[in-house]
Amino acid sequence: MKSRNLVDYITLFFKGVFMGIADAIPGVSGGTIALLLGIYEELISTISGLNINLLIDLKQNGFKSFWKKLNGNFLVTLIVGIGISLIFFIKISSKLLNDYPIFIWSFFLGLIIATVYVIFKLIKRWDYINIISAFATIILSSILSSISVNSSDEISLLYILVCGIIASSAMILPGISGSLILVIMGVYKVLIDSVNNLEISIIFTFIIGAIAGLISFSKILSWLFNNYKNLTYSIMLGFVIGSIGKVWPWKQNEMVQLANLDMIFSVILVIIGFFMIFIIEKLNSN
Repeated sequence: MKSRNLVDYITLFFKGVFMGIADAIPGVSGGTIALLLGIYEELISTISGLNINLLIDLKQNGFKSFWKKLNGNFLVTLIVGIGISLIFFIKISSKLLNDYPIFIWSFFLGLIIATVYVIFKLIKRWDYINIISAFATIILSSILSSISVNSSDEISLLYILVCGIIASSAMILPGISGSLILVIMGVYKVLIDSVNNLEISIIFTFIIGAIAGLISFSKILSWLFNNYKNLTYSIMLGFVIGSIGKVWPWKQNEMVQLANLDMIFSVILVIIGFFMIFIIEKLNSN
C-alpha cells in the first residue's frame, strides 16, 4: 500500500473520474484508463484482497488494522471519483455520441493507440507463447467489438445480474469495455434508462452482480500478474488492438457527411488523445 498525501488523493479522485467516464462509453475500457494512469496493479491487488479474513481482522484487531489491510483510503477515493463521474457523465454520453460521434471517437482512438504503446513497453520479454496469445486476443477482441445486439424490452433481473458479473469483469480488463459488453448483451439502454428513472430493483441487481464479478475476476488477474506478468500484458495488448475497430471514427457511412475541416479536427483530436496519455505515462514513470 502506497503512502499518499492530500494532493495524491485529489489526483487519485480525478483518476477515478476518468475511469468512470471511460466505463460509461461503449468501446472504451476503464481498465485501460487505470493502466494508463498507473493504478491498475494496485487496483487489482486491492479488489482481490476483499475476503472474509478482512472481517475477522476487523473483529480481532479493530478498525484501523482492517482499514489498512483493505487499502480503504485508495479504494474509497477511487470509487467516489468513479461513482460521481458515472452519475453525471452517463446522462450526457449518449447525447455527445449522437451529436459529435466522429470527434468523440477520434479522441478515444488517440487514447487507445497510446494504450498500445504503454502496454507494449510493459512487456519485458517476447516469446512465441506471448506472440500467439496477443494475436489470438486481437482476433477475439475484434469479434466481440463487431457484434451488435438490439436490447429487449423484457429482461429479467436474473439476466441483469449475469450482465453485471460479466460486464464488471470486462471493466477491469484493459481493452475490453464493460459498456460495450452491455451493448452486446442488449442491456446498455435498459441500464441507462434505469439510472435516469431511478429504477432501484434493476440498479441494485446490477450492482450486486458487478461486485461479485469484480471480486472473483480480480483474484484471477492478481494471480496472473504474480505468475505470468508478460503473458498477461501480451493478452491485454491483443484486446486493446482488437478494440480499435469499435472506436474507429472514420467509418464509411459517416465519411460522406464529413467536411474537410471536420476531418482535420478529428485527426487533431486523435493526436491530442495520444499525447495526453503519452505525457501522463511519462509523468507516472518518473
